[in-house]
Amino acid sequence: MTRCRFWSIAVLAAMVLTIQPSVADDIVSSWAATKLPPPPPLKPVNVEASQTALLLLDFSTGTCNPAQRPRCFASLPTVTKLLAEARSHGAPVVYSTVPNGSVSDTPAVLAPRPDDPVVSSGADKFFDTDLANILKAKHVRTVIVAGTIAQGAVLYTASSAALHGYDVIVPIDGMSASDAFGELATTWVLANGPASVSRHVTLTRSDMISFGAHN
Repeated sequence: MTRCRFWSIAVLAAMVLTIQPSVADDIVSSWAATKLPPPPPLKPVNVEASQTALLLLDFSTGTCNPAQRPRCFASLPTVTKLLAEARSHGAPVVYSTVPNGSVSDTPAVLAPRPDDPVVSSGADKFFDTDLANILKAKHVRTVIVAGTIAQGAVLYTASSAALHGYDVIVPIDGMSASDAFGELATTWVLANGPASVSRHVTLTRSDMISFGAHN
């Protein structure tokens, strides 16, 4: 390597090291001035109960309580009503836990029945579980996703369900995060993400979901 080439590379490296922090600083500083987007529009939905499964993700008394996740705890009455509505129309219900979690820790108001399937995984409940096979066996075409944390299990399982070809319904009052921003960010990503996901996702509220009669 010639001395001239060596110094050219050295100067270029110095420029990169000098520029990179300033670019990063500009990006981060711009976030503070960014206006939050409006909430995505919510749509009423009508589902056929016999082809729709309600997914209840990671509800646990160990975390979904007033001390640790008050927003999750506050969502329990809404999710309980949604669960009762789904059961009254014969829609199947599937529960999930985090790895090493136990479905026995599910809040009493959401307690599973003995024959309700349970899967255990990280954020994506389809990953390394039998969830896809469970839904296929029950002839499910649509999933309603409720759970905590919004930017974890809800976001990734809803996205994965869309990529698996399901119609996905996310009632925004049936998911929770540690703060409102996590919930807004989740709905924004689901509404504005890649078409392979967003075109299969409907954002709604639990009282905007109508179940068809059970066959």
